[in-house]
Amino acid sequence: MARPDLLDGDIRPTLLRMTIPMMMGIVSLMLFNLADLYFVSRLGTDALAALGFSFPVCFTVISLAIGLGIGTSATLAKLLGSGNKDAAASLASDNLLAIGFLIVLISLLMQQFIEPVFKVMGAGDNLLPYIRSYMQIWLFGSVFLVVNMVCNACMRATGDTKTPALMMAGSSLLNFILDPLLIFGAGSFEGMGIRGAATASVIAWSLTTVVALYILLFKKCLLQIQPFHLDRLINHFRAVMKIGLPAALSNMMTPVAQGVLTFIVAKHGPEAVAAFGVGNRIESLSLLVCLALSMTLPPFISQNFGAGKIERVRLAYRLVSRFSIFWQMLVFLVLILVSSQVAQLFSDKEGVQSLIILWIFIVPAGFAFQAVTFLTASSFNALHQPMRAMRISIMRLFMFSLPIAWLGSEFAGLEGMFVGLVIANLCVACLAWIAMKRYLESL
Repeated sequence: MARPDLLDGDIRPTLLRMTIPMMMGIVSLMLFNLADLYFVSRLGTDALAALGFSFPVCFTVISLAIGLGIGTSATLAKLLGSGNKDAAASLASDNLLAIGFLIVLISLLMQQFIEPVFKVMGAGDNLLPYIRSYMQIWLFGSVFLVVNMVCNACMRATGDTKTPALMMAGSSLLNFILDPLLIFGAGSFEGMGIRGAATASVIAWSLTTVVALYILLFKKCLLQIQPFHLDRLINHFRAVMKIGLPAALSNMMTPVAQGVLTFIVAKHGPEAVAAFGVGNRIESLSLLVCLALSMTLPPFISQNFGAGKIERVRLAYRLVSRFSIFWQMLVFLVLILVSSQVAQLFSDKEGVQSLIILWIFIVPAGFAFQAVTFLTASSFNALHQPMRAMRISIMRLFMFSLPIAWLGSEFAGLEGMFVGLVIANLCVACLAWIAMKRYLESL
């Protein structure tokens, strides 16, 4: 399949050809995460709890990687759109070197604070050996995870989403194969327990990183051997971090807000918490298509922005916004039709099932607006306006979602909270749409 033409190809089929592979890659990652959780759960409650405690720390590193990927993709795509491939290759080379060095330093620093950090988080002495065993290996291999993610972002900047999707799927498959072998052992090989789960991930990341670097160097010609100049490296890294740092901080806000929402839900009992947890899993699956779009739209926008084709940027943004509303409303209707079956799939308790059904009949009505919001934030990053994107994230989480959800909970119970989340998403989507419309008109 030929690579989509981001600058001259028809917008609708171009975005479609870019988005479908990314959907497949995201699905593979989701399936791996579920499999990883299953294998670790076989080790017992303590091991599973240790994995749960590790999530916020791991997500912090992953959020940084996502932000660096967004900054790299936006910067490279603009250079490629302007026809300056040599400058793009120079920036990509310096950027990967700087990122690798940065993550090694962060990993070494975090290794020294594993126990105090997790004690503050509430981990008991019985869990600390499991956490230490897992995190020491995970942190050691995190440089491969981050570099791999940034390499994939470099490929997406060229318009190639098929190769990154295959890399994601390949890494997930390799991890899936290695997990049971390294965790439980086979034959004369003794399993490593929870350390095996981390080791499987590191092996998968390291191998796919080598492949990704090879592709960037020899297939994409986006890496080059060049004399080391500290000033040039710092300037390149600064250009990426201008977009990447706000994007990373925006990603880190999400689990914080989610934790507060869970605290609000907890006032309504354990059944409500269970139903809300199921709802979060349904949400991630329901937004899958638009999440993939949020990864493929930015390279399209950045390349056309760099080429000065602003009308194509306007058309693309309008197209994906309208599609996301139509698609998510369709998903909402389907969820309503299968609500009873979904509730029974996730719980055999009638009280939890009724709350899951309540969640399905209310909260997904706001997914269309939520999709418009994060697609707008992605578009602002692609247009090298990271602070506008960050303001949208702050506004959605802390100015609308949390306050309105809390008010709804206080005055109308759990149902009021769920309605509040829909109202918040609607308000933020309208404000985000207006902000993007005005900005595009000013270009």
